[in-house]
Amino acid sequence: MLLRQCLGNSGHIAILSLHNQSRYQISDNNMNNYKRNILITGGAGFIGSHVVRLFVRKYPEYHIINLDKLTYAGNLANLSDIEQAPNYSFVKADIADLDDMRRIIRDNNIDGIIHLAAESHVDRSIRDPFTFARTNVMGTLALLQAAREYWESLPEKFEGKLFYHISTDEVYGALELTAPQGIESPFSTKASSEHHHAYGEEFFVESTPYNPHSPYSASKASSDHFVRAYHDTYGMPTLVTNCSNNYGPYQFPEKLIPLFINNIRHRKPLPVYGKGENVRDWLFVEDHARAIDLIFHKGKVADTYNIGGFNEWKNIDIIKVLIRTVDRLLGNPEGYSDSLITYVTDRAGHDLRYAIDSRKLQKELGWEPSLQFEEGIERTVKWYLDNQPWVDRITSGDYQKYYEEMYANR
Repeated sequence: MLLRQCLGNSGHIAILSLHNQSRYQISDNNMNNYKRNILITGGAGFIGSHVVRLFVRKYPEYHIINLDKLTYAGNLANLSDIEQAPNYSFVKADIADLDDMRRIIRDNNIDGIIHLAAESHVDRSIRDPFTFARTNVMGTLALLQAAREYWESLPEKFEGKLFYHISTDEVYGALELTAPQGIESPFSTKASSEHHHAYGEEFFVESTPYNPHSPYSASKASSDHFVRAYHDTYGMPTLVTNCSNNYGPYQFPEKLIPLFINNIRHRKPLPVYGKGENVRDWLFVEDHARAIDLIFHKGKVADTYNIGGFNEWKNIDIIKVLIRTVDRLLGNPEGYSDSLITYVTDRAGHDLRYAIDSRKLQKELGWEPSLQFEEGIERTVKWYLDNQPWVDRITSGDYQKYYEEMYANR
């Protein structure tokens, strides 16, 4: 059996078993030395790893427990820079396992949960909707139930507790693309770029009715409803946020931006769905982590906040920015990789436009994005080019098989 040591609370050593039949276990240490014990689910994934890193570094008085099943997109190498921190622990577990959630929450005296663990790729949900229902719906329900049972057993009950659920703007459905050439956006921030256009007059706000179109968004909508129901039925302190498309370092390269950076590097086709006219709002992942931190500490219980980048972009325009940036940083002549653009059959139920209005978060809590989209893309491309061993390691083996299955014969 392969063992690995990780420094736990108060200098204790947590022995982490990597045997196939074992789970990572948190050592029995003195959690009372910490002001709070925060469970972050999905903390080895893309967004989750940025949230874990932020909390571990910013709050040494908190014990941060990272819970992740380590599926294809979960990678502990994302957190190699903080894995030895004294206030950090990792546990490998499945959120859909109710008994495990009960044990982990009870044994670690969890008083706050930031729930990011989810299956999140629309294409995968179309191929396998049952996995999405199990993880996103039943997993969230198991976590809610375990937290409720433990917190209700305490003398103080729900006082000082919080279940914070991170969701997606895709639950709202789709907006009309009524201004395909772009119009002046009704809102902006200090991070807004010259490109800052809107492609329609409507935007997702916190009161927009849910209208999910894919198995993925349907599963997230259901989990959102369960979180709110646990507040309304049991009085459990909950929060929900709905975010737009994230980008940045450590993203698994099945999503558009890291996929295309990697494909440009390897001179592989850039598969563009339909005509590339689908519009999304883009949010730099570190800005999202800052928003999660702010909302966790200052957000209003039972409320909902939209988190977006105030950045609407057509897919084809993003791809052109990526090509220019990657070619320049690789020393290629301008236009060198334009020929890699390959239009493929659009996927079923592909929503045309998402556009999120984050002004509530901006006005009530003072958050706004820190980077213009072009600045964020520059940083992102540089990170992927500077961290090729990380990319090469996770794009081998099963990833190659998945890529061929997803994009062959499209």
